[in-house]
Amino acid sequence: MTNSNEINKTGWNLDNSYARLPETFFSEQKPTPVRSPELVILNDQLAESLGLEAETLRNEEAVNIFAGNDVPEGASPLAQAYAGHQFGHFTMLGDGRAVLIGEQMTPGGERVDIQLKGSGRTPYSRGGDGRAALGPMLREYIISEAMFALGIPTTRSLAVVTTGEAVIRETDLPGAILTRVASSHLRVGTFEYATRFGDSKDLKALADYTIQRHFPSLKSDGQRYLSLLQEVTKRQAKLISQWQLVGFIHGVMNTDNVTLSGETIDYGPCAFMDTYDPETVFSSIDVQGRYAYGNQPYIGGWNLARFAETLLPLLQDDQEEALKLAQDVISNFSEMFRNYWMEGMRAKLGLFEADDQDESIIEGLLSMMKKHQADFTNTFRALTMENYEDLTFSSTDDFKKWYELWQTRRSRQGESHEDSQQLMRKHNPVVIPRNHRVEEALDAAVENGDYSVMKRLLAVLSSPFAYTEDQEEYCTPPEPSDRPYRTYCGT
Repeated sequence: MTNSNEINKTGWNLDNSYARLPETFFSEQKPTPVRSPELVILNDQLAESLGLEAETLRNEEAVNIFAGNDVPEGASPLAQAYAGHQFGHFTMLGDGRAVLIGEQMTPGGERVDIQLKGSGRTPYSRGGDGRAALGPMLREYIISEAMFALGIPTTRSLAVVTTGEAVIRETDLPGAILTRVASSHLRVGTFEYATRFGDSKDLKALADYTIQRHFPSLKSDGQRYLSLLQEVTKRQAKLISQWQLVGFIHGVMNTDNVTLSGETIDYGPCAFMDTYDPETVFSSIDVQGRYAYGNQPYIGGWNLARFAETLLPLLQDDQEEALKLAQDVISNFSEMFRNYWMEGMRAKLGLFEADDQDESIIEGLLSMMKKHQADFTNTFRALTMENYEDLTFSSTDDFKKWYELWQTRRSRQGESHEDSQQLMRKHNPVVIPRNHRVEEALDAAVENGDYSVMKRLLAVLSSPFAYTEDQEEYCTPPEPSDRPYRTYCGT
């Protein structure tokens, strides 16, 4: 048994507000112990922001917590129940291989979920083993931390431990557990579960809890449930615009992967686009392209419509009036997204204020990028650094005409050229977690136990807007291939 004094030294300060919801929303569930856990990576910066002592977290007692062999004082482990539309079809789901050990109260007064992913079977495992392999857990660590550095709301990764046990997939793989940190794990799918399997009291309790957790200013709002819908819609519109602005493709935008906090969650079949093409798909199971890059804004609206449906009983007693109120909110999503995206695209091109010509300038650039199969990130990097010779289409008449329009537009604004360049540097990352670099790091770690490649990659990704020489080697796209890059639902 772990010494409780040693655990307390780490700084755990847990509460369990989710466990005070009606029991229909969760099952008490302890993690399943593992044979011989070993810490392979720890996020020191995140640990310190959570009020945890990073050095102490490397001790055997702390590693046993990350592995699920023990729980810190104040923990009340549980698996959350939820449902969701997966590729458009409703499914009963839940934490099939994750356990929420509690909510850490940080020194800054925040409340964040601490979840162990890959910690064993739960009542929602649906025949699965509840475990996870090392590669996908490291992948989530890399991508989620890269997203954080890019300034995009996301769940984060505190630690990964190996379990000393094999996970059987197509072959035997080394098992691992990820400690995930999130503002919460409340999802659109949680509300779908409440509507389908709970009663009106359950739904109201969940909505009130969500407001208390993420939107406390709405508690005194006379139409707080309508305002809840509006706020969640706003956060999702902004989040998806941020994905689009860096070429991020989530890959599995099911409603159970739509957080009410507005954070990106679930880094399974996701990846960053190299060559710009709105039809780009990375997920091996998305054969119809439902979650392609260009479809993400539309799917975002579809998912929010599912959320709105769950709230109808709370909006008005008259269901026709409730439906109208909900439709009015959802109908604003496209414009809301477009405004966030246009604002971001203007910043990527060094434009401060809106102008009637902006849309044609932006669409003109994207059209050239698609036509000439240009790299998404490197195109904006070249424009920012004024290295126009690096553009694949710099010698074309289309670019010369576009460039003249762009420069004329920039000259009309009050800010200087230097101010414009600085704006571009703040919004155009030099580096992203390119797929081939991520795979290189994972291969070294999983196949050879070499984590140095991953740590170098993480160091570079931690400052994506630095524009330093040491980032140059990480800017190179992969070699051309006849086989498109594919990711899998392994996380």
